Amino acid sequence: MTADRLSARTLAALAPVPRGVRLPGPRPASTGIVHLGLGAFHRAHQAVLTEDAAAETGDDRWGIHGVTQRSARVVDQLAPQDGLYGVLSLGLDAEGAETAALRVVGSVREASYPGRDTARVLSTLAAPSTHVVTLTVTEKGYRRAADGHPDLNDPDLASDLAALADELGHTPERPTEARSPIGLLVRGLAHRRRAGSGPLTVVCCDNLVDNGPALATLVTEVLAATPGSRSLQDWVAEHVRFPATMVDRIVPATAPQHRELAQAMLGLADEGLVVAEPFIQWVIQDDFAGPRPAWERAGATLTDDVAPYERAKLRVLNATHSTLAYAGALRGHATIAEAMVDPVLASLARTLVDQDVLPTLVAPDGFDLAAYRDQVLTRFANPATGHTTVQVAMDGSQKLPIRLLGTVRDRLAAGVVPTASAQAVAAWIAYVTAAARGTLEVNGRRVPLDDPAAGALAAAVDGPAHGLADRFLDLRDVFGDLSDHDGWRAAVRDALEGRPA
Repeated sequence: MTADRLSARTLAALAPVPRGVRLPGPRPASTGIVHLGLGAFHRAHQAVLTEDAAAETGDDRWGIHGVTQRSARVVDQLAPQDGLYGVLSLGLDAEGAETAALRVVGSVREASYPGRDTARVLSTLAAPSTHVVTLTVTEKGYRRAADGHPDLNDPDLASDLAALADELGHTPERPTEARSPIGLLVRGLAHRRRAGSGPLTVVCCDNLVDNGPALATLVTEVLAATPGSRSLQDWVAEHVRFPATMVDRIVPATAPQHRELAQAMLGLADEGLVVAEPFIQWVIQDDFAGPRPAWERAGATLTDDVAPYERAKLRVLNATHSTLAYAGALRGHATIAEAMVDPVLASLARTLVDQDVLPTLVAPDGFDLAAYRDQVLTRFANPATGHTTVQVAMDGSQKLPIRLLGTVRDRLAAGVVPTASAQAVAAWIAYVTAAARGTLEVNGRRVPLDDPAAGALAAAVDGPAHGLADRFLDLRDVFGDLSDHDGWRAAVRDALEGRPA
């Protein structure tokens, strides 16, 4: 028998509430947040904490208008469900047995796809009830060139800036379809200024170093490249804030077995289901232009300085995650959990953190770095989430500079060549080489090279084996000044040559 689909009507008809299931409280009465990048991570993270904050305070202003990026798939999943979806939390208890908990989240009031809903999104961004914009669009969604500045040659961004220039003087009846998150954001700012709807806070939740100021700079530079935008630039400088943040929750891809488990628990089919580990963390710089949800009541940390938390997460968690992904895939492991129980890789992960990373960190007040390391490694070993090595391994040319190479620079500045980091980079080189040559297989499936710099990486692969490490280290868009350090080159060369063929 086919189960009814999750919706406001079918959820209200559930009686009694199934064991192990948490239902949402009263739905928000209005939209206060526009979120760009309505993927699984946002639905398992910011949307959850926003609902929890509302439950704690009774403040019903913070409904979310979620905006997808590349397709209408998530909109088509959520619209028939009245924006409702489940978060299936999978973990391990103290005895190592698998646990499962399901909650239905109701903080998303509306979902839109810019390919057909640009006018609706722009009007919500301009609405006086909207006070916050959040973003999870991944590193490459910001359309930055290798130097960190906006890639004005990106055709999607260029299209949006042309539309912005046209919209600075008037509000078109049928605005041009938005094609990039940054383009949509700056166009929304222009509409908001013209509507006189007051200040706005833009909260970047992606893994960019110093993400709030980085986004502020990107917006400033994009506007500066747009003719006729001087008054909009001045308005943004006065009325818009870009606080820094750090986010953390492992959110693997939703698989058929997850949907089956959630349906068995809830009794309803859920096309919008997302899966997550029990752990959740959000650190936010307390710098807002206007009202905000009381996220601290939901467990978030509001602070004057996000940087120490961000650095710890990027260097302990993200760098180790990437290392396990590359080295794990090369050893045939399909998931991070499989890689973490491989004693060779578990030793590499702990050595990377203990010898290379921890000496570069200053702990925030009350924050135990050694305990954080142990917590991270325990989370990685959780087999229930199924975070795949190939999923984590993608886009390494953009991830490694942010996650790992800062540690390398700090250790070299201290007079130490970080050998575990060299092993991590060697694993990346070996992974890219095998993927580019079509010889990388995980779980019997060939893994292609998935990286924005695939062309340059493939060119580095092409050549004699003895110069492979040096050709990669010559990629200054990835390694920058590290390309000039002889000791670092020697360490990577030795690590790569010491890998099994």
